[in-house]
Amino acid sequence: MPWPSMWQPSTRTHRLLAALPLLVALALPATASAVEEVQAVPQVDLGRYVGLWYEIASFPMFFQRNCVGDTTAEYAAKDAGTISVRNRCRTAEGFIEAQGRATAVPESGNGRLKVSFFWPFSSDYWIIGLDDEYRWALVGNPNRKYLWLLSRTPQLDAASLQKALDIAARQGFDLANLRMTPQGGELTISR
Repeated sequence: MPWPSMWQPSTRTHRLLAALPLLVALALPATASAVEEVQAVPQVDLGRYVGLWYEIASFPMFFQRNCVGDTTAEYAAKDAGTISVRNRCRTAEGFIEAQGRATAVPESGNGRLKVSFFWPFSSDYWIIGLDDEYRWALVGNPNRKYLWLLSRTPQLDAASLQKALDIAARQGFDLANLRMTPQGGELTISR
């Protein structure tokens, strides 16, 4: 029995129904090829983490656009579980610095922090790689726009550098964006 004319599917409806499986397939996430979420290290002893760190390499950031080298980050424990942050770098005219504060994200094992240089804004600071002896740390964020390789010394040995770069690559960071940071007028890799 044929459909009454007012209930008859149009050619347009047939096309839409025919295209529906394709539209559904395109709308589903491509889980097989997607890069997994960035993972912070499971546990950080903030008492060991505080202190002076030298930037070995980083993704170029707007707020560091005038830095030409000798970039450091110094962390100190403060009241109520906060950490003071002092970032410093050499520019063509001398040194500049920024002061901020960091707090650990609850239930993150201290591997994820929020850092603020001016209230009320804060950024994700995730420690995604950390040497067992706290000699170097790899810091990124969930959207992979930020990456810093920090060391307790102005130079980092080649094996440690490679280990940190391997971690960043496995986490989906595009290392083509990575720039080495001169420390004391030298390249920051020691052999």
